[in-house]
Amino acid sequence: MFRALILAATNLLASANPQVEQTLSIIKPEAVEHGHIGDIEAYFESEGLRVIGAKLSHLSTEQAKEFYSEHKECAFYPELVAYMTSGPVLVQVLEGEDAVAENRKIMGATDPKKASAGTIRADFGTDIQQNAVHGSDSLKNAEKEIAFFFSAEELYPKD
Repeated sequence: MFRALILAATNLLASANPQVEQTLSIIKPEAVEHGHIGDIEAYFESEGLRVIGAKLSHLSTEQAKEFYSEHKECAFYPELVAYMTSGPVLVQVLEGEDAVAENRKIMGATDPKKASAGTIRADFGTDIQQNAVHGSDSLKNAEKEIAFFFSAEELYPKD
């Protein structure tokens, strides 16, 4: 009984105090090309996510292949690599409470046609590939993706 009360109190505290997390976000080539960086940043900031590291970069074919290697066997992989290397991207680390889930909510569904109104992909995406942004899908992948692009010295988390 006592153990159940402790567990219930711990769960209540966890839900009342969301964990501060970091997640990777990439503003994709078409959104950069069309000048939407500032507009997209406003979505993140208005929902409480802070940019703690950012780089404007033109991915090499090797970088794109390695970053998206989990999709290597998918039919869309060659097009994805070509697209992600077609122009500069803004790679950034966002920090905030439940950052991974919050970023996914702000981005919207992968297919802009299925994304809820007011999400980044609904507002700036053109199709399932040119959907304006990439975001980590789990905390484990966020850690891996952040390490792919950033060293610890390049991040400035809020203390």
